[in-house]
Amino acid sequence: MYDILLNIIEEVGYFALFLVLCLGLIGLPIPNEAVVMTGGALSESGVLLPVPAFIMTCLGICSAMTFGYSIGRFAGSKLSNWFSSKKNIGKFVTKSEQLSERYGGYAISLSLCLPFLRHVTPYVMGMNRMPYKRFALFAYPSAFIWTLAYFIIGSFVGDQVQNLSDHIYKYGIWVIYGLAAILLGFIVYKYVKGKQHKNQVERPM
Repeated sequence: MYDILLNIIEEVGYFALFLVLCLGLIGLPIPNEAVVMTGGALSESGVLLPVPAFIMTCLGICSAMTFGYSIGRFAGSKLSNWFSSKKNIGKFVTKSEQLSERYGGYAISLSLCLPFLRHVTPYVMGMNRMPYKRFALFAYPSAFIWTLAYFIIGSFVGDQVQNLSDHIYKYGIWVIYGLAAILLGFIVYKYVKGKQHKNQVERPM
């Protein structure tokens, strides 16, 4: 899957990041995490420029969520029975509905951390007639933060993107918690070291 992604990027360039994230809705077998982290890794290595690469990945995620919401809003009633008849899809729709009932609009943010639910939840929100302005309020800032986090992670892990994305896809939100804890620990460490260095410099001789 990773080789397929690299080949597409080589052929199409920055637009490939947008295109692959959109095509993920129709079954292109490349996890979103891998796409975004690859953008970060290639930016860090100098193959892609960071700003346009990030913009393309963020727009790709936003467009995929908007498309799912639109399908739910305008064709949800026609598709709901069909989805319910499909066990694999129906269980995700049920989970998304449970998230929606429990967390409201924040379910959109939470679903971004859970593979496949990130595609289904916008559809459920549209099917439940959530106003577009409210959907956009939760969806797009969440997509920006989610994309930025994985983009930065990709810039650190480099050629280990595929292995890391496989673990994220398998273990989901627990890997995110682990990475967040590591990142927080690193930030605290750098802050403490900086304070110690500053105190040493300011200490009178």
